[in-house]
Amino acid sequence: MPSYTANTRDMQFVLHEVLKVSEAGIPGYEEMERDFTEAVLDAAAKVSSEVLAPLNAVGDSEGCVLENGVVHTPKGFKAAFEAMKEGGWTALDCDPDFGGQGMPYVLNCAVGEMFVSANMAFNMYQGLTHGAYSAIHAHGTAEQKAKYLPKMVSCDWTGTMNLTEPHCGTDLGMMRTKAEPQDDGSYKITGQKIFISAGDHDMAENIIHLVLAKAPGGGEGTKGISLFIVPKFLVNDDGSLGARNAVSVGKIEEKMGIHGNSTCVMNYDGATGWLLGDLHKGMRAMFTMMNEARLGVGLQGYAVAEAAYQNAVIYAKDRLQGRAVTGIANPTGPADPLIVHPDIRRSLMDQKSFLEGARAFTFWGAHLIDRAHKAGDAEAEGLISLMTPVIKGFLTDKGFETAVLAQQVYGGHGYIEEWGMSQFARDARITMIYEGANGVQALDLVGRKLAQDGGKHVMAFFEMIKAECKAHDGDERMKPFTDALKAASKQLQAAGMFFMQNGMKNPNAALSGSYDFMHLMGHVCLGLMWTRMAQAAYAALDGGATDKAFYEGKIATGRYYMARQLPACAMHLARIESGADPVMSLAAEQF
Repeated sequence: MPSYTANTRDMQFVLHEVLKVSEAGIPGYEEMERDFTEAVLDAAAKVSSEVLAPLNAVGDSEGCVLENGVVHTPKGFKAAFEAMKEGGWTALDCDPDFGGQGMPYVLNCAVGEMFVSANMAFNMYQGLTHGAYSAIHAHGTAEQKAKYLPKMVSCDWTGTMNLTEPHCGTDLGMMRTKAEPQDDGSYKITGQKIFISAGDHDMAENIIHLVLAKAPGGGEGTKGISLFIVPKFLVNDDGSLGARNAVSVGKIEEKMGIHGNSTCVMNYDGATGWLLGDLHKGMRAMFTMMNEARLGVGLQGYAVAEAAYQNAVIYAKDRLQGRAVTGIANPTGPADPLIVHPDIRRSLMDQKSFLEGARAFTFWGAHLIDRAHKAGDAEAEGLISLMTPVIKGFLTDKGFETAVLAQQVYGGHGYIEEWGMSQFARDARITMIYEGANGVQALDLVGRKLAQDGGKHVMAFFEMIKAECKAHDGDERMKPFTDALKAASKQLQAAGMFFMQNGMKNPNAALSGSYDFMHLMGHVCLGLMWTRMAQAAYAALDGGATDKAFYEGKIATGRYYMARQLPACAMHLARIESGADPVMSLAAEQF
């Protein structure tokens, strides 16, 4: 079966040599010294490899079962969940006022990467809870926070988000779930929600559902939607559990992957709920969860692929097939290992260069969230708002592609279940769909985020790239990075200019190129990350670092990305500049 070992060495490199977290001047970062982060990451790595990873295949093969209205999780999940709670891993970056440890979000992301790589389906139970916690923390009343958050921080109670209905996914304005006001200030929630991750299970005393519904007087479309707290069990004033609420599981969805997570159809039959945030402003409250969740899903995209890649490397070094074209590499064996062959090297380098760039990109995004929330930095807030659809869309597209590349290294054995590689591909596939399908992310990026605040955030991003390249003027070692990054940045700017010149008179010209733009921008972002990582690696070597192989490997991997991956920007620009005609020329009946 597949194995997993957390890459804490690379995480430390990103945190301390690229982001330089202990010098960032962000409240809460002052304790982020190497020894501290090393202790946290090493402990999380142990949990990942010893507790979570062994249950990954179990969850995939057993799945969740609904019996007599009760959802049973796979064997071993409940004990593992208790271990996670006892270790404080569910409360890492939560508010200390409610039992959290108050650590920075960027450290929570590093730990989260390990847990996802080890067992994505399992980690979703606490991940969804964290999102619901964040929404209540941001929009709840003092009474709601006191009633729900301590138990959610500890994961004695878990949480969900309920958006999708059978007839509407992204178009939430078509929602039919109703909320009828009651004399005591509560609401009766009636409707059906589908695709609800962690919708019900046997690992927590209570489940706090956050449900979007339409209350009277809200009007049509999304403007009439409100958000409600609807617990599985009603909570008494003293915090004890009361009667079972009128919410039930209709069925567990049979799906391609993440079998260990209970994806449920939820039925609300006059269930009691309480308004969270302002009436008819539910989308604003829900997006507190969605924005956090989208960065988390981007992380899932590359984290699952990281586990797949690790196993592909092991297999490529061990599996004997053919002889190297430059001469026998394994004279004592009947054949040479796969890793001697250039095409296998190409595949592994595609995987490695993406994964390390994706890690740096995601950690940087989490760092921006910390800067925005802890230091009140409006520029950081604007920049992470711009980057969120890129992190979610690009990293999950490429993450799935990377998981498939890792599976391909195994040849036919990758297609056989006993090797476990298909699970990585199946699990990674959902990341491109949920929390806003990637086509929607691209539309959000081009249709909303580029023009946000008069376009100042994307202009600030271009200036950031310009400054990064200028900082390395005269350093010949950095030219493979800065020259490639400059060219890619110009292509991204040209794409944006095309939208400005053509989008108003023909909106389809912009929307037809939105997906390519998201990928073009994703490559530029990873190019920026690789430029920063190369600079940090050269600085370490210049300073006499003893771990030369790590830093030399980092530079070589970065040069590969700039030479072999960044040229895709030219292709994406050509597609964008072809306009709407190639996309829209067929009539519907011609398909």
